[in-house]
Amino acid sequence: MTKQNEQITIAPVPQEELAIFKEELQEAFMKGLQDSFQEAEDPTEMGPIPSDEDFENSLTAKDSVVRQIVLNGERIGGIVLKINPDTQRNEVDFLYTKANAHGKGLGTKAWEAIEAAFPKTKVWELHTPYFEKRNIHFYVNKCGFKIVEFYHRGNPGPSIEGEEPESDADYEFFRFEKVMTKESSEA
Repeated sequence: MTKQNEQITIAPVPQEELAIFKEELQEAFMKGLQDSFQEAEDPTEMGPIPSDEDFENSLTAKDSVVRQIVLNGERIGGIVLKINPDTQRNEVDFLYTKANAHGKGLGTKAWEAIEAAFPKTKVWELHTPYFEKRNIHFYVNKCGFKIVEFYHRGNPGPSIEGEEPESDADYEFFRFEKVMTKESSEA
């Protein structure tokens, strides 16, 4: 667990640090893939995850908010969100913590800081691949999300224009939601 004096905050990412932020995010996502498929051939041959294009699209999307997760002045992770000011149905595009922050309760504290930074949120939504057991555990058991849909070939999720999935695994994602109650949004 974290020490009492350790404080998690979220802060804007300076423009000149966006390239490093993207590298950290891709490294964290690749580590999750490697941990899930240890017997697979070198997953780095697939290219970065998320792709540079997906990352750029997320950064430039309408209502995109990019923040770093900071512990005592040092970035330990980051988030890319879509904040809809009209509906307050907000989406987590990407959330990562560096490997040295895993298993210490920092991700949970980071999520609490995100909720505190966006107190008007009515519903949080996110997607994660079916094989990311650590993510599924984190979102369901630590952050209070519910799995509300499973996307697969028979129930494909929202498609990205011009993209054709290469395999069945590309279809297999969970959609999570966290409905914020009046009590939790006032806490």
